[in-house]
Amino acid sequence: MNVEELRTYCLAKKGVTEGFPFDDVTLVFKVMGKMFALCGLERMPPQVNLKCDPERAIQLREAHPEIIAGWHMSKVHWNTVYMEQLDPALTRSLIDHSYALVVAKLTKKMQAALAALS
Repeated sequence: MNVEELRTYCLAKKGVTEGFPFDDVTLVFKVMGKMFALCGLERMPPQVNLKCDPERAIQLREAHPEIIAGWHMSKVHWNTVYMEQLDPALTRSLIDHSYALVVAKLTKKMQAALAALS
């Protein structure tokens, strides 16, 4: 998966916006204002930081050298994924997992607003 494929996949999810809140080279994807994916556009090879369940994060890091502890993020809750080196289906699954974790932590009011979006 490359950066454009990542962008297309993330933006297809309900309630997702993109922006550059930190600088002009770190693309951030948010659902209802909460981050679930960050991508440094100048980082080579291309990589994305994704939220992950702590136990699953450890298992993924042990099984895949393309997944490491989150770069410049909480090492417990975030992984850095080298997108071009990992199976695209697994990358999409990890994006889905990150999105779902963030949605699950939204307030009931925000979850209802998300559900109401078309």
